[in-house]
Amino acid sequence: MLMKRRVELYDTTLRDGSQMEGISFSLEDKLKITEKLDEFGIHYIEGGWPGSNPKDIQYFKAVRDLPLENAKIAAFGSTRRPRLRPEEDPNLNALVESEAPIATIFGKSWDLHVTEALRTTLENNIQMIIDSIEYLRDHGMVVFYDAEHFFDGYRENPEYAMKTIKAAEEAGAERIVLADTNGGSLPSFIKEVVEKVKEEVKTPLGIHAHNDSELAVANSLIAFEAGVVQIQGTINGYGERCGNANLISIIPALELKYGVEVVGKERLRKLKELAHFVAELANMEIPRNQPYVGDSAFAHKGGVHVSAVLKNPRTYEHIDPELVGNRRKVVVSELSGRSNLIYKAKELGIELEERDIKRIVEEIKKLEFEGYHFEAAEASLELLIERLRGRYKPFFELERARVITEIFQGQPPISEANVVVRVNSRRVHTTAEGNGPVNALDLALRKALTKFYPELKEIKLVDYKVRVLGSEKGTAAKVRVLVQTSDGKKTWGTVGASTNIIEASLNAIMESMEYWLMKEREKDEK
Repeated sequence: MLMKRRVELYDTTLRDGSQMEGISFSLEDKLKITEKLDEFGIHYIEGGWPGSNPKDIQYFKAVRDLPLENAKIAAFGSTRRPRLRPEEDPNLNALVESEAPIATIFGKSWDLHVTEALRTTLENNIQMIIDSIEYLRDHGMVVFYDAEHFFDGYRENPEYAMKTIKAAEEAGAERIVLADTNGGSLPSFIKEVVEKVKEEVKTPLGIHAHNDSELAVANSLIAFEAGVVQIQGTINGYGERCGNANLISIIPALELKYGVEVVGKERLRKLKELAHFVAELANMEIPRNQPYVGDSAFAHKGGVHVSAVLKNPRTYEHIDPELVGNRRKVVVSELSGRSNLIYKAKELGIELEERDIKRIVEEIKKLEFEGYHFEAAEASLELLIERLRGRYKPFFELERARVITEIFQGQPPISEANVVVRVNSRRVHTTAEGNGPVNALDLALRKALTKFYPELKEIKLVDYKVRVLGSEKGTAAKVRVLVQTSDGKKTWGTVGASTNIIEASLNAIMESMEYWLMKEREKDEK
């Protein structure tokens, strides 16, 4: 489907997105996100509500110094208060003082909100809309009017809802944005209403959808099909309650499905980078299965799928992952077949011989039955393949390990670990204390091995996760430990499984060291 139309992207991550539970952007965060959004090609960036808090007031002062190339900054606010003249209203004056080129103000379209929330008359609400837009325009601002709760208002009182946006049009609003504020409308209703509004309103329309029914992206796209020119949303769908329309899904849909150029193909390749950049500053994790940019968005696990994808990626991929900055991923697990293993081995730089494939697949399935999990532990998978091929020589052997934890009432516990390792023919015995049994074992093992491999000082454990398997067995259940280790340049995952959490942890840590030493040896051999 090709549509030769211009679409405006209006990002409200810094205002609506920041209202999500758990998100609090600093002023520096907001400025960094503004620069990133501008670089990506977003047309409008809603910086905040200058009448609501000091941080947003500071933002509008600071953002004037940013050399933005693509985006225009919008300040958000509301129509005047029911019993104040525009010049007396602190919110409207804060918008003017922000010196933003665009003022986006919301007003009531649903008569229920006018009488119950504002406690004013329907006629006064119309006058509030007119007065506010005219006042801001008189001060040189372009005004976008957000018709809050428009679809709910239209459903219950279409005549009054239409009166509110016609008043905004007559007052000079340059965009009228229809908001599904409660996020409960269905796409068919959104389409029907937008088409009816277009028949009576000549001002360009926009859509502002919330995600309370998991339909914000669908509602935004159907509104686009019905004729809106502006789509409002947030990066990663951040927002109050269930969030806002996710621009990270909307943008590639417009570019790749509708054929509408909104940011261009080159910038689109930075989509995943943008999503992760904002997520990092928001201190939020991107769901692995998030469309387009999630780590699992193009991951293939079933053997039948992988076999088909190797022949033609279109069989199980709706787009080329590289178009949005992502990559194809083949997962090796108990559901895997030959195709998964062959693909993954090639990805790891290993050419498997036919005689090895069946044996390795069977071993992986056996280990996963015992509790191992290689999807997030590719380093352990690579070590396993090399061991089964007979190509791997261990760098050390653990002879024994012991850890003792002493707990004193009212004091931090102390753990002491003893390990004995053999490197070639030499036997080393070391002891270390840590703030827990795993930390103590890690320190003792490093202390022993750095005598032979001083380069191990460069790596450190960056993540440690424990999963209980078969929880019905209580404290006797088997556990799986996933460890992430980094040398400051790259990160790798290893796994251990046992009914003893200490053993599982130690095995995962030893694998992380073995893997890094193997990679260092490979570099030296080259």
